[in-house]
Amino acid sequence: MTHRRSRTIGLLGAVGLAAGMLLAAPAAQAAPAAPSAAQLTAITAGFDRVPGTAWYVDPAAHQVVLSVSDGATGARLDALLATAARNGSAVRVERMPGKLTNYIRGGDAIYTGGARCSLGFNVRTPSLTYFFLTAGHCTNIGTTWTLANGTVIGTTAGSSFPGNDYGIVRYTNPNISHPGTVNLYNGTSQDITHAANAFVGEFVCRSGSTTGVHCGSVTATNATVNYPQGTVTGLIRTNVCAEPGDSGGSLFDGTAAVGLTSGGSGNCTFGGTTFFQPVPEPLGVYGVSVY
Repeated sequence: MTHRRSRTIGLLGAVGLAAGMLLAAPAAQAAPAAPSAAQLTAITAGFDRVPGTAWYVDPAAHQVVLSVSDGATGARLDALLATAARNGSAVRVERMPGKLTNYIRGGDAIYTGGARCSLGFNVRTPSLTYFFLTAGHCTNIGTTWTLANGTVIGTTAGSSFPGNDYGIVRYTNPNISHPGTVNLYNGTSQDITHAANAFVGEFVCRSGSTTGVHCGSVTATNATVNYPQGTVTGLIRTNVCAEPGDSGGSLFDGTAAVGLTSGGSGNCTFGGTTFFQPVPEPLGVYGVSVY
């Protein structure tokens, strides 16, 4: 945020001394303090959760960044933009091309309820019971999970969406192999050894059943996204592209599991913005770990 400081103009060159009195220039006014992170967060509390919008706090710029996708229209959006405008330079509004949506569609990866999603990360309990993580908006759809050929692989054991966007599926088929790796879609795989929180500027890659592997950077953390089905908070925002069917897929940084594909806008032809559920949260909730 750029602050314009008042400039003082010395009067002595123009007026000089009069009657033995010094003519002093007016004192410079202090620049207004930049809003704190707490103040910026308070601004977002007043935002209407209009479907097709998202926002996050940019602490470096001392701003709230409000993103508006092509799917956001109508009187509610107009009111939201008016609220943003009333906060002046504390809110930066940007356009997010495409419609903001969950990445899921009917239709190789993992299937449930007539829809296709992508497996995130294989996980296990200390007693070596095996599960996998995927998106919550996927596990909300059905209980039984299969491969493309109809082979049953597991059943939903937990789901959280909206609010969060994660779910867990327990493997029930002993004939299904579940290594702790991510498919790189080039005949190789990436071993995953631990989970980590994302940070702004981090180089990350995403693997999904629709578009394979794409990479980019983390542009924000703790983002709020307003899907048509409800609001999800605490998400990772990236410039990595994704498309329907990539939902639940892996976001990783080398051997670190970072996120689960939630949704976004755009596509992998023209690029876009994609949001991810951080992995450490469901690991803690379900008492499991990557391996």
